[in-house]
Amino acid sequence: MGFAFAFMWSSAFASARIIVAYAPPMGSLALRFLIAGLIGVGIALAMGQSFRLTRAQWRATVVFGICQNALYLGLNFVAMQTIEASLASIIASSMPLMVALAGWVVFRDRLPGIAIAGMVAGFGGVMLIMGARMGAGVDAYGLTLCVVGAAALTIATLSVRGASSGGNVMMIVGLQMLVGAAILAVASAALEWPFEVQMTRPLVLAFLYTTFVPGLMATFVWFTLVNRIGAVKAATFHFLNPFFGVAVAAALLDEALGIFDLIGVAVIGAGILAVQLSKQRAPKTPRTVV
Repeated sequence: MGFAFAFMWSSAFASARIIVAYAPPMGSLALRFLIAGLIGVGIALAMGQSFRLTRAQWRATVVFGICQNALYLGLNFVAMQTIEASLASIIASSMPLMVALAGWVVFRDRLPGIAIAGMVAGFGGVMLIMGARMGAGVDAYGLTLCVVGAAALTIATLSVRGASSGGNVMMIVGLQMLVGAAILAVASAALEWPFEVQMTRPLVLAFLYTTFVPGLMATFVWFTLVNRIGAVKAATFHFLNPFFGVAVAAALLDEALGIFDLIGVAVIGAGILAVQLSKQRAPKTPRTVV
């Protein structure tokens, strides 16, 4: 399940790259979230869940919908008009490191030495890749959008701390998608009208894939995985995202990878793994009473 989640999540960048080649990025994303959100709400109602959320859950739903769906994915879709999917996935994969850093600075979370070393190594890997790509002439505007998007995803991740404690998790998933759909629809109408869509087979297949696989299936697998093995152990699978992201982009889109990309991906993955493993507490040794 962990490998399946990592692969589905990472493959979304390649499918997004195909979509933005034929359709406006924000309009496509708004339609995707509208469809996925309605399906998610329908599934939640079928499961017996309701719209009665706690105040913290409503706040998390709105913040998550704005930061992850509208900002993170919206900015990444716009950016992938000018940069490759592999680079976008590498930058996005630094999110667990940014979450750990924000938790350390904002929430005063205690981090052991291995976690600090992991963060330094991970960010070093990102800078290595970005430096190499900048030297090769990557679009600075698209790169900036991806970095801002990763920061927005970090805020979204931190906003859902404890949001699932009141139940109705699938309802939250569906509603936050609808929040993103509404914001992106307004932005698309203001900035992308009139729409120019080239209705092709690759567009239709990529749109259906990104809606149902990374959108709904990956979310379902993620919550199931967390319920089975816990959030900390489940989050460890995020260290596979840089590898899967560049591998899918290379295989599907024939994107070239340099030696610095491969080294950077390995360093980022090791840094994320170190941060996640540092959160797992060693079992206490039982005391022997004589």
